[in-house]
Amino acid sequence: MSAAKLPQPPPSAAVFTLRSSLLTLAILTLVSFTYISLKSLHSPSLQSSPSTTPSPLTVQPSLPKAVGDADVDHVEKVVVSEKDRDQSDDGDDDNDVYHLPKVFRLNYEEMLRRFKVYIYSDGDPNTYYQTPRKLTGKYSSEGYFFQNLRESNFVTDDPDRADLFFIPISCHKMRGKGISYENMTIIVQNYVESLMFKYPYWNRTLGADHFFVTCHDVGVRATEGLPNLVKNSIRVVCSPSYDVGFIPHKDVALPQVLQPFALPAGGNDIENRTTLGFWAGHRNSKIRVILARVWENDTELDISNNRINRASGHLVYQKRFYRTKFCICPGGSQVNSARIADSIHYGCIPVILSNYYDLPFNDIINWHKFSVVLKEKDVYQLKQILKNKTQEEFVTLHNNLVKVQKHFQWNSPPLSHDAFHMVMYELWLRHHVIKY
Repeated sequence: MSAAKLPQPPPSAAVFTLRSSLLTLAILTLVSFTYISLKSLHSPSLQSSPSTTPSPLTVQPSLPKAVGDADVDHVEKVVVSEKDRDQSDDGDDDNDVYHLPKVFRLNYEEMLRRFKVYIYSDGDPNTYYQTPRKLTGKYSSEGYFFQNLRESNFVTDDPDRADLFFIPISCHKMRGKGISYENMTIIVQNYVESLMFKYPYWNRTLGADHFFVTCHDVGVRATEGLPNLVKNSIRVVCSPSYDVGFIPHKDVALPQVLQPFALPAGGNDIENRTTLGFWAGHRNSKIRVILARVWENDTELDISNNRINRASGHLVYQKRFYRTKFCICPGGSQVNSARIADSIHYGCIPVILSNYYDLPFNDIINWHKFSVVLKEKDVYQLKQILKNKTQEEFVTLHNNLVKVQKHFQWNSPPLSHDAFHMVMYELWLRHHVIKY
């Protein structure tokens, strides 16, 4: 008896079974990979991977905005976490007036330890060299800097240790001797060229690590004919205007301070400030002419067409700063004005009315925290802009203003964080250059 044969499936059925098996296997594979991928996204080990952990922010202690990392290989780095950068230190109430308070504090201490300046000793000290102006008047900032630098620990007698080289020439003193602008330019040119030939330091950097200081605009005009000095060296000037070639990332805005102040510093006296706004001065610019024409008859803004006559009373002009909330500071013959430092000293919130003014220390302190910065076109809405400031906003601005007063005060000898040290800090930020 022969065994019974099992029925064989037709060829088409076998093919269908094979296709079904392959499709099932593919679906299972796809589901498996999907599951594994989703699981890996939620894996704690991957979430805590070092590659996704915020890394500390490495700050170059004295890196200017225009300098790349390649230029600062020799600088000791300070590590600051992002949390430290964004948050103020406990107990330090001054932090809110600075852009980066933690970085500023670390850089400032680094500057005190390391910054060195070499002063060229050439030139007759009884003429225009090594000589500060008298420490009074609205251009006294120039004289104070000359004197403060020699009083400080920043000076070195070893040029090889120097970070910067100071060209100690006072154009303001030349003006006092009646020298014309043309002759001033020749004197400065001859002096700088003598330094170039006598020493190797200018030629190493084409003058990029050299600086000079002038507050009066005569110094700017006297050096306009010296393109290498203007374009290469650091200019510390009171009139930081584009029309005189001011380069913000290279040059430094020097605060124009009228010292000695006639009266003590104001501040913490909000209840005495009942006048909305105040300005009195000469109409020596277009914006001042418009300001006087539009607002001199207003009952809430105290706007005078000329400086207040001394015959009207003792220190009447200065005393009005004490009674005013906002002091208008329009540009004069130059964008700068000693009225800004006066306003800060007397506790009156400065209203900067200028289309362009590279405000002193504006990469360190936040001017919007203690002043009102407007364009010249805003002069027509000036009163409404000031009235729109709430009492709370005014109090905050006033309290912050008191915190920055020390930065706009010159002292002899210099004191920590005063105007001299702030200028030195600005120079410290710019001292990294490539030497050839």
